Amino acid sequence: MTQGATVRAYRGAILHFKRDPATVADASHAYEYFADGLLLVRDGKVERVGEAAQLLPALPAGTSVIDYRDRLLLPGFVDVHVHYPQTDIIASYGEQLLDWLERYAFPAEQRFADTQHAGEVAAFFLDELLRNGTTTACAFATIHPESVDALFAAAQRRSMRLIAGKVMMDRNAPAYLRDSAESSHRDSEALIRAWHGRARLAYAVTPRFAPTSTVEQLERAGQLYADHPGVYMHSHLAENRAEVAWVSELFPESRSYLDVYERFNLLGARSVYAHCLHLDDADRARMADTGSTMAFCPTSNLFLGSGLFDLDAAYRHGARVGIGTDVGGGTSFSMLRTLSEAYKVVALAGQRLAPLRAFYLATLGGAAALDLDRDIGNFESGKEADFIAIDLHATPLLARRMERCESLAEQLFALMMLGDDRAIARTHLLGECVYARA
Repeated sequence: MTQGATVRAYRGAILHFKRDPATVADASHAYEYFADGLLLVRDGKVERVGEAAQLLPALPAGTSVIDYRDRLLLPGFVDVHVHYPQTDIIASYGEQLLDWLERYAFPAEQRFADTQHAGEVAAFFLDELLRNGTTTACAFATIHPESVDALFAAAQRRSMRLIAGKVMMDRNAPAYLRDSAESSHRDSEALIRAWHGRARLAYAVTPRFAPTSTVEQLERAGQLYADHPGVYMHSHLAENRAEVAWVSELFPESRSYLDVYERFNLLGARSVYAHCLHLDDADRARMADTGSTMAFCPTSNLFLGSGLFDLDAAYRHGARVGIGTDVGGGTSFSMLRTLSEAYKVVALAGQRLAPLRAFYLATLGGAAALDLDRDIGNFESGKEADFIAIDLHATPLLARRMERCESLAEQLFALMMLGDDRAIARTHLLGECVYARA
């Protein structure tokens, strides 16, 4: 050990994934589970993971051992699509997508020109993610550069992994929320220089969705995406049937909604598209071929009446998929609640979401969807030690159900159906506890 290294060991039940359980003949080959395990963390990164009985005798003298033997340790959850400025309009009644934007989202986002307001919401938003066990997120801001500065600054203070960007929107929106092709390009360039690659932060080029950007602005977005290798592209795609019809009217030369983005060179590695409900097989194949990611946002899709995500079709074409809460169209910051709704959405489509695959999607699968699986997502040696301690007995009902579980898969299924923020006992970033349930 190097002199002055910070070394801690965490003892408890430990689960992490090595690959997607759906891609192997025997799902047990896709994960490691230690009923009494030890996670060794050195200077914020994973050193080793394994059976406690094997690793404890070899610990360096004086190593602090944190006892989580009544908890399940998992890598932190990854939220691949969420809107921080919509925190205060979660659970707003009675509209589908386009009317919901006009009535709730746009007025709320107007307030983010105020630096103080942006900072206060950013702090609450990130603390709420951490309280729910989410340690990495890909988030929308607003058209205001101040909104991006506030969110990145708050994430940096917490040592949190975060992807975000300034919304680009120069038409079909209220005047108070429109920028221009030129100003959005200029502001985005400045924000990339200021924040991309700093600490654990990454920038996302962020046209809101095709209807709110002119051809010139989409061209500028494609230029930003090409000119800055390593940045992300983040937008919405085929969420609502009325939205899809609108895009067809605005871009009659394009074969599909997805084709609009491809014409402006906005598909590729690190491009994340929320929803992807109303696609055809050609679209899904093209997303897979370009390495683009689909963000499956079940609570939002149900709440806004948008439709059902076809998980089997996405996998059949080899597309990347991650799970997004999509707050505030989504109805919970909790990845556990989101997985519960994902199971129901998939069931309504006549498909199944096995619990092992669900927790893969929320951890290593989400990391892979964001091209971050080299850094986070499981407990392989050298990865960043972002993890959560889950209380499988957090409520009387959950505790009673756990007493009757006969397998790990059954425990996980009960957890994702009955669990919520109360089940998150601790959240750690780079090995440091940043949230502890009272």
